[in-house]
Amino acid sequence: MPGRKAAFHSLGCKVNSYETDAMRQSLLAAGYEEVPFVPGADVYVINTCTVTNVADRKSRQMLHKAKEMNPEAVVVAAGCYVHDAGERLTADPAVDIIVGNHEKGMLPVILEEYFNNQEQSKGIAVSDIGAVRDYDELMFVPEGEHTRAFVKIQDGCNQFCSYCMIPYVRGRVRSRKPEEILKEASELAARGYREIVLTGIHISSYGLDFDFPGMNRQTPDAKSAKTNERLAALIQDLAGISGIERIRLGSLEPGIITDQFVLMISAIRKVCPAFHLSLQSGCDETLIRMRRKYTAADFEEKVELLRKHYDNPGIMTDIIAGFPGETEEEFAKTESFVRKIRFSRTHVFKYSVRKGTAAERMPGHVPERVKQERSGTLIGIDAQERRRFAEVFLGKPVEALFEEKIVRDGAGYMRGYTREYVPVLMGTEEDLSNKILTVVPEQVTAEGEMLCEFHPLLISK
Repeated sequence: MPGRKAAFHSLGCKVNSYETDAMRQSLLAAGYEEVPFVPGADVYVINTCTVTNVADRKSRQMLHKAKEMNPEAVVVAAGCYVHDAGERLTADPAVDIIVGNHEKGMLPVILEEYFNNQEQSKGIAVSDIGAVRDYDELMFVPEGEHTRAFVKIQDGCNQFCSYCMIPYVRGRVRSRKPEEILKEASELAARGYREIVLTGIHISSYGLDFDFPGMNRQTPDAKSAKTNERLAALIQDLAGISGIERIRLGSLEPGIITDQFVLMISAIRKVCPAFHLSLQSGCDETLIRMRRKYTAADFEEKVELLRKHYDNPGIMTDIIAGFPGETEEEFAKTESFVRKIRFSRTHVFKYSVRKGTAAERMPGHVPERVKQERSGTLIGIDAQERRRFAEVFLGKPVEALFEEKIVRDGAGYMRGYTREYVPVLMGTEEDLSNKILTVVPEQVTAEGEMLCEFHPLLISK
């Protein structure tokens, strides 16, 4: 709507951020003007999250904050919380329009219909997400000077882990057509982006919903192998796009890491040797309660496969501390496993109750104090391992893609990342944004960043 001012706020994961940017781009194309998320906007779009009870609360707070900033504005609640809140959100006077995950691409039309029909009390566009089987073609091509862009390749999840609501609010696996992904990546390359990150809710399931001859008669292992081939083929096609120098993969399930899959992607030079494998716990008893589909030994085998095909790959993970029923002995197994694997980066989360999940109803909820202690232990290990992993590259030529200028303790630096996703700081006032340089790190900071000095003979491309 020409002349109207729109403000945006995104909560939660990188997929939500991508979709918020896509909604922003669609409204700007429709004639809206973007303004900061402060008083004065005509439309406030809040892309909500519902991964934990805390996320629910933050979503409600942002919706009410928007209405308080301008009671006359139209407040749009979009995303995951919409699918869980149901009638509570419909009855909330702070919300004017409710938009489901599958309807985000229709936001300009939804707003236009709302403005043209002021008699309605609330605009509602929410599908039964569990019944949705087609991918919502929501595309975002960023503008401006950047180096890295996220490309969404799928939506939904079929895993049903005991602590998670995602399958209920995102629906089943829906994969984006390869030609649409390649189109978006080509446009990114044309705008100067040199690195893309494949993201989604569960990218290890990419292609699972595509029609394969006789797919319904295939065993689970055969289906998994077929999806691995589809993802590897997509990566191969993306690598053929001129201008895209690096391809990173979002969070992967351990099951996708097979000899065949790693052999295929390791032959593609543009794939960065940095892999995020979701662990959640290093204890088999805890993994069973979580409904994860692997054992600690399975996970270790996958890590060894990656290290077999790559020299010093970055291996990153997520861990939940204090899951219901986690005893001291179970946590000790996780702690020991984390020390054994030696991750390059570990994201640690204290277990947070999510209403409506199986985990909420489990006995043995861990006291907050104990969860804090356990997460602190794992965070301490992570700090040590980040430094240790960075030190592996000291004195050796490494390739870094520089992203931005920063100031640290009064000195100017360029910050970038190696292919293994180790942060690099180069002491220089020169703007090297979006340049790939071969550097030799000389020192590692307490935070695990590699320090190097600018040299005019650095190899670049």
